[in-house]
Amino acid sequence: MEFKKNQTIYLQIADFICENILTEKWPVEEKIASVRELAAMIEVNPNTIMRTYTYLQDKGIIYNKRGIGFFVAMDAPSNIQNIEKENFVKTELPEIFKKLDMLKMDFSEVESLYRKYSQNGKH
Repeated sequence: MEFKKNQTIYLQIADFICENILTEKWPVEEKIASVRELAAMIEVNPNTIMRTYTYLQDKGIIYNKRGIGFFVAMDAPSNIQNIEKENFVKTELPEIFKKLDMLKMDFSEVESLYRKYSQNGKH
């Protein structure tokens, strides 16, 4: 895993885990890699993974079965979406609005572009 400099490593790992959950690579109620396994896999200190797991546990994305390991929580996909929406609205959307204003673009134009994007398979 390659890390960016503008975000802490444990949050980048959390994003990686959340992406795997949202794309259903890691299904709900499935056991995830242990702290040591994931640390070895992405070549970071186990303490960093533990910090990530604690953060995700606090957000209701994973849970710990004592002595067994960590699992994807039943509500993980909706919890992730809610967290991502909140982050998007607070951080990215203001920048988008600013850019739209500078370019004198209105919402009907944006809506039209979004419809094209949606019709083309969103990629």
